[in-house]
Amino acid sequence: MKHIKKCPEHGYTMKEECCGKTTIDPKPPKYSPDDKYGKYRREVKEKERKEQGLL
Repeated sequence: MKHIKKCPEHGYTMKEECCGKTTIDPKPPKYSPDDKYGKYRREVKEKERKEQGLL
């Protein structure tokens, strides 16, 4: 079964690649109370926000 993907350039598609780039999954990962990598995701998001001047 195919799922909808998000193109970084245009919008949504069902293709794995669009505009020469790989599409991304628009849904967040499933919640798990035993999130082993949550700390690392939060560090990356904080770094990205600082680069954008949001923090």
